[in-house]
Amino acid sequence: MSGDRYKIVDQQSIYFLTLTVVEWIDLFTRKEYSLVLVDALNYCSKEKGLIIFCYVIMSNHAHIICKTEHPYQLSDILRDLKKFTSKKIIKTMKEISESRSEWLQDKFSFEAKRIGRAKYYKIWRDDNHAIEIGDYIDIEHKINYIHYNPVKAMIVRNPDEYIFSSAIDYCDGKGLVEIIRAY
Repeated sequence: MSGDRYKIVDQQSIYFLTLTVVEWIDLFTRKEYSLVLVDALNYCSKEKGLIIFCYVIMSNHAHIICKTEHPYQLSDILRDLKKFTSKKIIKTMKEISESRSEWLQDKFSFEAKRIGRAKYYKIWRDDNHAIEIGDYIDIEHKINYIHYNPVKAMIVRNPDEYIFSSAIDYCDGKGLVEIIRAY
């Protein structure tokens, strides 16, 4: 995808992914948009064979540790997830009272025309910054990195306080996205 040097080579391996909004636009400052991504992740988990170990949704990107099993292809799932969430977010934007609606739509429309890979709006960057996870120590380190993103951004004091994250699942609670704990 678009010259990304972090490619998904083995479609069934575990990957640390970063899905980024174009131009690093702070889109997920509205809960409605974050819930679109939450619903899409849950759908992909239930219906498309996506196995999610960990996630966080930040203002302009999301980190996910996940894999899939044969016959599913991780690249296909991510393509469909981005396409669906892009359309749904734009639809949601038009339905709610979004003060930045016109500006956001202009930015996403400009990006679609500039890249030529989307018809009307382009919300997500093409790349997924996919890093294959090699072992248990690597996955534990990446999960901690993901869960501490909101703490580092000073949104919350403790990782399990952030609602758009799987940190609560690793503290024996229940989060918004269906995950399988890695440890």
